[in-house]
Order: sequence, then C-alpha cells, then structure tokens
Amino acid sequence: MIKRTIPDTAQSASSDAPTGGRTPTGNESMNTRGASENVSRVQPGKPVSAPMSDRVLLSTIAHRAMIERGLEPDFPPAELNELAAIHRPAESEAGMRDLRTLTWASIDNDDSLDLDQITVAIPMDDGRVRILIAVADVDVLVPRGSAIDEHAAHNTTSVYTPSQVFPMLPTVLSTGLTSLNEGQDRVALVVDIVFAADGSISSSEHYRSVVRNHAKLAYRSVGDWLAGEAAAPDRISAAPALAANLRLQDSIAQKAAGLRQRHGALGLETIEPKAVFRGDAMIELEPNWKNRATQLIEEFMIAANQRTADFLSAKESPSIRRVLRPPQKWDRIVALALESGEQLPETPDAVALEGFLERRRKASPDQFADLSLAVVKLIGRAEYAVDLPGAEPPGHFALAIRDYSHSTAPNRRYPDLLTQRLLKAALLGVPSPYTDAELTELARRCTEGELDAIKVERRMRKSAAALLLSKRNGESFDGVVTGASDKGTWVRLVQPPAEGRLTLGYLGLKVGDLVHVKLIHTDVERGFIDFIAINNGAVPCSPMPLGKKVSPMIP
Repeated sequence: MIKRTIPDTAQSASSDAPTGGRTPTGNESMNTRGASENVSRVQPGKPVSAPMSDRVLLSTIAHRAMIERGLEPDFPPAELNELAAIHRPAESEAGMRDLRTLTWASIDNDDSLDLDQITVAIPMDDGRVRILIAVADVDVLVPRGSAIDEHAAHNTTSVYTPSQVFPMLPTVLSTGLTSLNEGQDRVALVVDIVFAADGSISSSEHYRSVVRNHAKLAYRSVGDWLAGEAAAPDRISAAPALAANLRLQDSIAQKAAGLRQRHGALGLETIEPKAVFRGDAMIELEPNWKNRATQLIEEFMIAANQRTADFLSAKESPSIRRVLRPPQKWDRIVALALESGEQLPETPDAVALEGFLERRRKASPDQFADLSLAVVKLIGRAEYAVDLPGAEPPGHFALAIRDYSHSTAPNRRYPDLLTQRLLKAALLGVPSPYTDAELTELARRCTEGELDAIKVERRMRKSAAALLLSKRNGESFDGVVTGASDKGTWVRLVQPPAEGRLTLGYLGLKVGDLVHVKLIHTDVERGFIDFIAINNGAVPCSPMPLGKKVSPMIP
C-alpha cells in the first residue's frame, strides 16, 4: 500500500451518458450508523498519515464526491436519534391479506441486502398466470416529515460506488426492518397482475398484505440455471415447487419482453463493469452481464410500475411519473443508422429504432454494446414529472409505455417512497398527502438528486478503473472506440473493461473501430485514464462478447 493524496478539486474525464436503473456494483460495504464510518478523514491536498487500502481510498474519494455534488454521505444526529427508537418491523393491520404461505422469492445481486420486492406466480385457466409483486411497505416506519424522511428526500436515492454503498435509508431499515429478508414476516403492498398466455396484461389490482420471503436468490446462479447453462442453485434444487414457480415466471417474462419489444421497447445493452475486491484490495473489473433472471425481474417491475401509474390515474390521484421524452438528437441517431446502411424515419419512431437495433445485434453482436452506448447517449435522460388528473403524460420513449412510474424500490429510491404514499392514500380513498405544488418540487428534486448520484457513481467507476491500471503505465492493450466527437475520442479496453481518453492517434477513428493503445497516464482521484494509439487500423483483437439478449435495465 502507498500513501495517497486527495486533490482539492474533482473533474470528470468523460462526457455524461444516461443510464438505466442502477444496481449495486458488487463487493460493497454498507454500515448502520453512517455511510462513511469506515472512511478515513483526510484534508484536501494533503497526504494521509497512514497507508490506505484500495477500498478505503475509493471510499474516501466517494465521500468527498458526494459532498461536492451536494449529497449527504452521513446520517445526521436527528436521524440517528429517531432510528434508535425503532426496534421491530411493522406489524400486520386489520384488512391486510395474509399471503405468507405463497412461494415468494427474491432475486437480486449476489451481495444485495436491501430487498425491495419479492415475486410469485399463480397459474390460472386458459394459460393465464397471476404474477404477484410484493413491494416492501417502507412508509410505515419512515413517515412523512420525520428526520429519516427528510434525509431521504435530500439525497433521493442510494448511491452505489465500487467500494461502498451510501444508502438512502439507514441500513437498520433498508437491509433490516423494511427489507423483505428471507424467513421473516413483512408488511407489503402487492401488485397482483393477470398476464394472458401471450404475455399481455389482462387486469391488475393493488392491496396491502403480509408476506414472507422463502428464498433469497441471486441473478447469476438463477440466470445460468434458467438458460440451461448450469445446475439449479441449492435453494432451488431442494424445493421443486420453487423451481416450477420460477420456470413459470420466466416463461411469462419472456413472452412479455417479446411483446414489449414488438411495440418498440428498446433492447439496448451496455457493458457495466464492477470492481472485484479480495479483502480491501481491488483485483479486477468484471462485466456485470444481464441474463434471464435479470430480465425476469425487469419485466415484472416494469409491469408493476405501469399498473401502479394506471391505478393512480384511475383513482384521479396525482402521481410522479418516470418520463423519457422523444429524443431531441434524433437526427444524430438517424445519421448513426446511415453509417450501417440503415434508414430511419425523420421523426422519432421507437418501433423503427428497435428494428434497427435488433438487426445490428444479429449482424455485429460483438460490437452491439458499443452501438447501444452511442444510442443511449443520444436518446437523452429520463426525468421525474408530476402527472395531474386529466393531463396527458409524456410517456417513456425507451420502454414504449405511456403511463409509467417508479414504485418498486422504496428502500433505495425516494420517488418510489412518494408513490407508495400516494398509492396507500388512493387505496383508502382519502386525498393525496401532497399538494400539486409539493409534488412538483419533489419531482424536480428527485431528478436533480438522481443526476448527482449518477455523476458520483460514474466518477467512482472511473476512479476504480484508474486504480486498477495505475501500476500498468506503459503497457499496451486492445480496445474499441466507444466515442468520437469534438469533445474527444474514447476507448474501452477488451480486458480489463476500462474506458479512457485517446490523446494521440485518434484522427479518422469512429465508434466501433478496433485499436491498439498504450497506457500513458492515470489519475485515481480524478478518474482519468489516458492512452495513445499505436495502430489506427483494425487490429487482431475481438471486442468483449455480449451476454444473452435482454431488455435494458429499468430506466
């Protein structure tokens, strides 16, 4: 280990690109009393007085990055005082349905502890299937106006960095009392959806219930099993009823995904490397591929979010919608398609764009992730907006859905907690707990807070990559051009999957070109990685192969 110096300023080396729904990056450290308790305090511009491990270094940079973006990495004393008075999970109330005996299970990242939802399938007649999505009732223990709620409203989301999670809610709640943990009874709001045999939605209802998670499962092992590439995980092989239930869920999810894609939902896929630690030392970056299990959860969360927005609209309740407007840079998407000999309409057309993407996936699967990234950057960023009764919502371009909310992750996203409160009021038939003006301001804050969090997460992914490469200056790597514009030319290495700026030899390069580069500089604190091109033409390397075809993560 070496002594490190933290600079006074932080800059971003790469242009911002929109992302979908965020998931933890793996090997994260979460703590109960404050997100930065394990972080050494350092003064800007001064070396620390003792050696720092990779994890502590990255956590220190992340702590400072949070503050620079106006986020609060630590829980204030008032919140901790409130937390000390909460000793048990919420209890069942009159009128709640008891669904604890159903074969509920959670599927999430291998190391996720904040479990927001569990699912179960119930077969019906004529090939129809009920899919029940139970969402943790966080509002019971985090009432509006509490100190815990005020902190959550300020940050608006959990922030996931390579070395540490900065949770929106204290982990006593988000990974404990309000998490749908295995083997524990919890109160929840259930979205009960009937899917037709073709994957379309026939009907749905919302209600409160008591549930129990019978199996905490992980994306990788479940996804490999569903795809026939590995044996069933022990929890599934030991429970035939659970295995059958998951197979049924997967069947419906696959049909629903195909139907949405035919309607114009964009099947984008980008590479999302995660840092891998051995103890406190970072040892590699590995791609975080999506698979059949992630698609299963995505499809049902999208359906739940859509039906929740529909429900609030039917109850003439205001709501906070997740909106992605038609791309303002559509002309550049058209030009991008022309480079591949494809013609898109002059005005934004999701169905036509998805058709182009699907054809390119089949024609050039190894380069599809880089094409996806280019399209993601041009589509623009989703936002939160208030929808009032009688108004026409803008819709979500990438999902090809008109009515869409965020409602399934109240432990880690504040808009979902707001929607939960609106939903509970609508179920009781009482007025919204928020005025239209309050919701408008909260939607604005949630959009800004999410952007701040995304910038912190992106900067920390760059810092982690720079740290991994910091001892390899002068080495050569194979890579692929991921961005080429007036702002600079960017290259993603084949292995490790780190991205940096090309400072020399970039003339004439375009997105998708294969290059051979030499690493000349890294700056861990700022997240800078600089290369020079050794060969501008195609080189004998293969871009990182794509995983299975899946939908985008929930934006």
